[in-house]
Amino acid sequence: MIHPYFDSNYIFPLLRASGLLSQAQIEELLPKVVIAKRKGQDIVQWLDSLKIPRADSGDKQIPLDEADILAVIARDRNWPFRRLDPLKLDIEVVTKTLSSSFARKRLVLPLKWHGDELEICTYYPGDRELKEDLERACQVKTRMSVAPKKDIEGIIREFFDFKRSIAAAEDILATPAVDISNLEQYVRLMPPDSKGSDKYINQAVDHLFQYAMDQRASDIHIEPKRSETHVRLRIDGVLHTVYRLPRAIHDALCTRIKAMSRLDIAEKRRPQDGRLKIARRDYEAEVRVSTVPVAFGEKVVLRLQSAEILFSALDELGFAPTDLATYKAFLQRNHGMILMTGPTGSGKSTTLYSTLRYLSSPDVNIVTVEDPIEMVYEDFNQIAVQPQIGVTFASILRNILRQDPDIVMIGEIRDVETARYAVQAALTGHMVFSTLHTNDAAGAVTRLRDLGLEPYLIASTLIGIVAQRLVRKVCTRCARPASLPAERLAAIGCNAGASVAKIMQGQGCNICRGTGYFGRVGIYEVLPVSEKIRKIIHDSGEEQQIRRQAIESGMTTLRQDACRKLLKGITTMEEVIRAVG
Repeated sequence: MIHPYFDSNYIFPLLRASGLLSQAQIEELLPKVVIAKRKGQDIVQWLDSLKIPRADSGDKQIPLDEADILAVIARDRNWPFRRLDPLKLDIEVVTKTLSSSFARKRLVLPLKWHGDELEICTYYPGDRELKEDLERACQVKTRMSVAPKKDIEGIIREFFDFKRSIAAAEDILATPAVDISNLEQYVRLMPPDSKGSDKYINQAVDHLFQYAMDQRASDIHIEPKRSETHVRLRIDGVLHTVYRLPRAIHDALCTRIKAMSRLDIAEKRRPQDGRLKIARRDYEAEVRVSTVPVAFGEKVVLRLQSAEILFSALDELGFAPTDLATYKAFLQRNHGMILMTGPTGSGKSTTLYSTLRYLSSPDVNIVTVEDPIEMVYEDFNQIAVQPQIGVTFASILRNILRQDPDIVMIGEIRDVETARYAVQAALTGHMVFSTLHTNDAAGAVTRLRDLGLEPYLIASTLIGIVAQRLVRKVCTRCARPASLPAERLAAIGCNAGASVAKIMQGQGCNICRGTGYFGRVGIYEVLPVSEKIRKIIHDSGEEQQIRRQAIESGMTTLRQDACRKLLKGITTMEEVIRAVG
């Protein structure tokens, strides 16, 4: 049944009046819509499939989608319009109110309670018969809202299928409350025709991976609590709690993940590290697995690494044109040491891997020493540190020069022995890349001295230092111009050059899950070691002297680069404050 408000004679005038389609676009569509009607196609879904550029999107060429059309219809009919963000829905309300078969057949979802009324989200909010059926089924008063069909179908598929797997596994794994005073192990024998829990646990773990990839998560946290297990996803650097699962299935989830990553499933007392590779359609990701015992069991953290992100083009990382030119000048040198600095999660690995790929060619031998290997890439010769058998950064570096490397990448300089071997490699005609945990570029010199490296060795080998952070980008789909008083900018060290600065602010949409942000970009501080700076290092000068000299020579600081991205509308003031204080 095609509802009258989904007819082109009703929809096209609304889209033209709202500026989403021009008259020329509508006239071009009219002959095609006749064929679509003849086939009985839903006009909203048909328009969504055409991916026509919205008339109001200008050069951005944003396609008209189902959500745009339904929002206009909802506004005309005075219906509440909803975008369904799975991170903000209560899985218990969604899955326990209606059966999955009814929800799938009628395209409806219970959303939340408003006092004694239950809000029901549907693709057909004007259907009175549906409202009556729902009130009879739920025995409550309902209020209707409209949501895109693909949102409703996605939530039904994710929530009901995942809930079914979890409930089935819990039913099998739940331990009966039998008190035997710890004198013997209680074992419940399963009937011969019973279904094992493995199938359901496997489905639940597969769902977690698929869901994390759909949500662009970089990490999955599976955390045992006293009476339940929390599952959190880190998306664009921010953690979101997505599931609260029965405590009974926690051990089974951990065992499945440990088995997939070739960890010892019997060892629960010690931390373990492993890895696996997952693939879905044409998308692959490397997953680093870390388990650690906490108060209520084993906590598992899964880091998802996508080759598309880890191997980015250098000009896509966020370098300003002058900084990129300076950094590429570092890479023209044939020997010396280049350092990446910043806290954990600041994007150092992405910059390093992208750089190595930029330098990679058949006539270059690239050797990496990592703990662990972030991403397996066949063009590099990658060595994993294994301290338990004596394979450390220092022990590998003692022998690595016999492998005739042109470029050596050391995952992290942690001690004086590793630092000395890195310097030795740089002094003997090799390019050396590594990372340090420091707050800014100049701090790397102090850190090397603190490790015990002599100033003259640092001065003679260091080419340049890059400090970096990651900030969330304003969602381009829902970005709108905004104003910021110059005094607010001045308070964080930004000079707008006017009384009011024009910036961009995300309003929140389905693409960014209502956050106003989509993706992240690096902010950089690129410090070239000039002759003046080399002399300061050689003479054991203070960190502030190095920093002052670098700024006088034209270095852009992390704060200045963050402010530049703020004023260009790439990020927001909140992100600048979060990244650089």
